[in-house]
Amino acid sequence: MTNFLEAGIRELVDEFHANGKPCPSTQTISERRTGYIASTALAGESPRIGDEFIDVINGVQVKVYKPNDQVNLPITVYFHGGCFISGGFETHDIQLRQIAHLSNSIVICIKYRLAPEHTYPAAHDDVYQAALGIKEFGQKYGGDSAQIVFVGDSAGGQLALATTLRLKQNQQWLPRRQILIYPMLDPKGSSDSYRENGADYIITANMLLSGFHLYANSEEELNDETELNLLGCNFSGLPSTTIITAEFDPLRDEGEKLHKLMRSHGVEAYCECYPGVIHGFFQLCGVSRSAQSCILEVANQIKTEEQAR
Repeated sequence: MTNFLEAGIRELVDEFHANGKPCPSTQTISERRTGYIASTALAGESPRIGDEFIDVINGVQVKVYKPNDQVNLPITVYFHGGCFISGGFETHDIQLRQIAHLSNSIVICIKYRLAPEHTYPAAHDDVYQAALGIKEFGQKYGGDSAQIVFVGDSAGGQLALATTLRLKQNQQWLPRRQILIYPMLDPKGSSDSYRENGADYIITANMLLSGFHLYANSEEELNDETELNLLGCNFSGLPSTTIITAEFDPLRDEGEKLHKLMRSHGVEAYCECYPGVIHGFFQLCGVSRSAQSCILEVANQIKTEEQAR
């Protein structure tokens, strides 16, 4: 099966197999977080940008990446991944600089509270409050608060979509577009792709599902809480949405299901599956051409929204 993988990805997967396919869910939380940071060695080149700094908005820490000193630039709100238990500025710095540079937008990454120290709805509340603050105060960074795009990967894709749904429910503003990169949507892992891709491609089914379990307060909440089971939501009225999936990702099918549901609810939605790659490929620009293409595609979509003003 690894013969169908992109060359750089195949080397990583072969090494994973040679080591006995260790499941990260058996590691301690500290080990998982350290391993995620270590993986940034594969993230590729980090472009120089105009400025970057940490701030606090509505009590939530954010990091602002400014490509230059221009004003009224579009704002990209980034929701980082990490299975709800890891991730932050350190794990995503390079991709965030790349997006800011390529899209000519101000990228603002939200550092939400992580499980298991903080359980639901801590992360959801943090990103929602930060998004409200970015809308209100984005101009102080040189951004155009009328031109906001949400981008999120994995657990961050879940949080981005949940934030848009909260904004709709509370009759607030909505982002102009959302880009969801292999979002975590099904806490039960019930799709065929979970069974097909759940053991052999580094990011295992148990790793992903353990994130949901560590974040939820109970099995009942995991099964019944709407914000943790987004595939059961009403998506009507949401902005144009792009869903990016990976061929050998346990989450592939649920991303494609989200696309179909959104279309059936009248949302302008698009889905692109990158062949020969695995969950997490977006952060592997140093070894994956598909990752490089994906970063460029995300940046171009942000530019498209700017040009549509």
